[in-house]
Amino acid sequence: QLQLVESGGGLVQPGGSLRLSCAASGFTLDYYAIGWFRQAPGKEREAVSCISRGGGIINFLKGRFTISRDKAENTVYLAVNSLLPEDTAVYFCAADRRDFGCSNLAHLYNYWGQGTQVTVSS
Repeated sequence: QLQLVESGGGLVQPGGSLRLSCAASGFTLDYYAIGWFRQAPGKEREAVSCISRGGGIINFLKGRFTISRDKAENTVYLAVNSLLPEDTAVYFCAADRRDFGCSNLAHLYNYWGQGTQVTVSS
């Protein structure tokens, strides 16, 4: 069974940092582009960052987000620094099996995790 599981979310104060994890089971992340998306209440899902099959990285939201992949752990990470209240959202990871780099279009991704809540508040 192909599965993605996100973790690492929580409540953090403005200016803080988090590292979110996206662990895969049933398949190897190396063969997929992995994207991080987020969705705030009442807003559309938006692309945050992506790492392609070849290791290329696109940060759709500039500056405070760092995506990385650990092949041995079969996990992709998203580090977020200098968190702002507007970063509050459910963060999802998704896998795209096409050999086509990275996309910011959610409907092109084949597998999704259940999401992890990030709340930035003092």
